[in-house]
Amino acid sequence: MTPVATSTPLVDVAPPALTPAALRAQWLAAPDTLHPALWRARGGVAGGAMAAVQPSGFAALDAELPGGGWPQRVLTELLLPHPGVGEVRLLAPALAPVLRAGRSLMLFEPPAQVSAEALVQLGLPPAQCIVVRGRRGVHVPAPCQRPGAADLCWALEQALRSGQVGAVLAWLGPAAKSDVLRRLQLAAQAHEGPAFLLRELPARQQPSPAPLRLVLGCSGPDALSVQIIKRRGPAQAQPLHLALAPVLSARAMARVLARASVGAQALAHAEANAANQGALPSAVGWVDAGAGAGVAGSAGEAAPERQAVLASLLPAR
Repeated sequence: MTPVATSTPLVDVAPPALTPAALRAQWLAAPDTLHPALWRARGGVAGGAMAAVQPSGFAALDAELPGGGWPQRVLTELLLPHPGVGEVRLLAPALAPVLRAGRSLMLFEPPAQVSAEALVQLGLPPAQCIVVRGRRGVHVPAPCQRPGAADLCWALEQALRSGQVGAVLAWLGPAAKSDVLRRLQLAAQAHEGPAFLLRELPARQQPSPAPLRLVLGCSGPDALSVQIIKRRGPAQAQPLHLALAPVLSARAMARVLARASVGAQALAHAEANAANQGALPSAVGWVDAGAGAGVAGSAGEAAPERQAVLASLLPAR
């Protein structure tokens, strides 16, 4: 008689439940597992939502940014004294790889007409750039009179929540109120890419839910100063001075350098007179401010840096 093989029945044994002490130890060892938005300082580098970054293209800036680049799934605020200080050229090295990966770039209410030629020069394919404007578009006498601001903020929030956009640049102006910013910050958690809000410099005095805020300013021809005023980690010691991709023609650059040289000579002459007379003329402050930035000019004349950048945003004639 052939023996019949018997097998031990399999029993589904549930894993033993962890004790409160064991759960506490597990959470302390890996607190990011509690919630994706939870952050714990680790030498100035954030985990969780700030872990994914997009390199900025500037090594000195990456060394200062938490995680080593522009963060994803959060808002980043850039505070500007005026449009055209070089903010688009600052962001272009980080935006270009996003578009090369086949994703799109959405620009909400840019301050000037967007030039396809300028986008190509920055490595941004125009076919992948989507411009979203309010009901009256760019021809508006004053930002506070723009109708459709609520609709624009709603469209931006939905774009972030969709998770289908590669990168976002938004100029919201007065529409960027505290409640709107909180909703946008929550929506950005679903956005796998960088999201930039470009705001006016006075907004520096207002609280913001954005975990990363920077102040930009012109520090010379084709140069930009960057001051990080809010980040997850230690405070920034000194502002950065970054060299941007040049946009000034040789003639414009020569004019800027000549004005800077004249301003430096005038300042030296004024300081010599002040040393002899024991007083500093009040006009020297204006000369020094222009010469120090390399953009000294006559009264009422815009800086060549701003002229060149704004001109690059306009369609060629």
